[in-house]
Amino acid sequence: MKKIVNPYAKDTSGEYHCFGCSPGNPIGLKMHFHEVEEGEVMSKWIPEKKYEGYLNVLHGGIQATMLDEIASWVVYTQCGTAGVTASMEVKYQQPVLIDQGEITLKAKLVDQNRRLATIHAQIINHEGKVGSEGTIRYFLFPVEKAKESMNYPGKEAFFEDKEK
Repeated sequence: MKKIVNPYAKDTSGEYHCFGCSPGNPIGLKMHFHEVEEGEVMSKWIPEKKYEGYLNVLHGGIQATMLDEIASWVVYTQCGTAGVTASMEVKYQQPVLIDQGEITLKAKLVDQNRRLATIHAQIINHEGKVGSEGTIRYFLFPVEKAKESMNYPGKEAFFEDKEK
């Protein structure tokens, strides 16, 4: 397992406020990521009451956001470019409870062609059961366009730290 570095966190302009992964967004999720194996990214996260929907249940919109966010990190690190969400289908299988501690997110590249990547992502509860899962399709930008218009730093920037 390799730690994935967040190169955007080095931004000193104050412009980086991603709700999913910015460590500086006070209301954000502050997600961190690891490459588990080729094509697969993982994140561990502890739900907080402020992200509640129904009593003690992680809000479904927050779950969808997290699935989309981890899928984008698959695009950055496995597809070697940036992109935008083209479509997303989420299936909620059982409640993801807030008071049960750490949850695990996993996302894996399923298919990729020149313009589109398909990613399967899951939120797994403290018991190891899938709470929700999604199929996310990303429109991929050519690398040069990603660098110019999306501030994509290149795949190598996400793996500066070779430690776990």
